[in-house]
Amino acid sequence: MIKVEKVGAKKNVALITLNRPKAFNALCNQLMNELSTSLRELDEDKSVGAIVVTGSQKAFAAGADIKEMVNREFASTFQGRFLEEWTAVSQTAKPVIAAVNGYALGGGCELAMMCDIIYAGDKAQFGQPEINIGTIPGAGGTQRWARVAGKSMAM
Repeated sequence: MIKVEKVGAKKNVALITLNRPKAFNALCNQLMNELSTSLRELDEDKSVGAIVVTGSQKAFAAGADIKEMVNREFASTFQGRFLEEWTAVSQTAKPVIAAVNGYALGGGCELAMMCDIIYAGDKAQFGQPEINIGTIPGAGGTQRWARVAGKSMAM
């Protein structure tokens, strides 16, 4: 679900590629588990100075995998380790950079906002369309949006 490699002249930058192109890199449970595990391991790796998270093909990440959530109730979706895996990004001591050139929607937008820096390419599109299906950003997206973009832009 993800691809991890060390890049750069000194191989001291970790590149994590979200790799579910057929699903526009939708953030399923397995992908989020792999991502949080990799971030914790890379945070402990003394040879890594920074971590870049990017998406494959047309999307950074198109949000949560709705197919996994459709038959669940709200409480069962957001309990357990759900937020623990998401907070691995913001709790990483090393700089985490989101390289976005495509869709960063819903959870994908939240994932990018959890990173220390967002590098947005010409084709980057950010949004929280989950409000159109009657739910709210589940990983603090509304609060993060105001912190990242400023109150006037978030409104």
